[in-house]
Amino acid sequence: MLNENIKIIRKSKGLSQEELAAKLNVVRQTISKWEKGYSVPDVEMLTKIADVFEVPVSQLLGPKIEVEHEPENLAEQLGWITEQLAIKNHRSKRIWKIVKWVLITIVILILLLMVLNYSV
Repeated sequence: MLNENIKIIRKSKGLSQEELAAKLNVVRQTISKWEKGYSVPDVEMLTKIADVFEVPVSQLLGPKIEVEHEPENLAEQLGWITEQLAIKNHRSKRIWKIVKWVLITIVILILLLMVLNYSV
């Protein structure tokens, strides 16, 4: 859970891995390893992380922090909404194109009938 909590809190604070690494005087790869669970920070570093995040160490070590809307999930939802709007716009354009041609055809037929009535 520590790895997930570090990542969740880092993102909620708007920090990149690079920015967090600079604040902790480590390299970005170290942050990446912590977040992937490949390694864990020592006790001293854990205290520094908690200080930077302004949370208690127990929150870092506790169960996974639930986030209402994770950015990845939000991005997926926005992508889906964008696709649906594009489909709707395409259908709407197609319908209006059909309506336009039907109206043009009706006007042409009416004009032809008027011309034929005048010529008889």
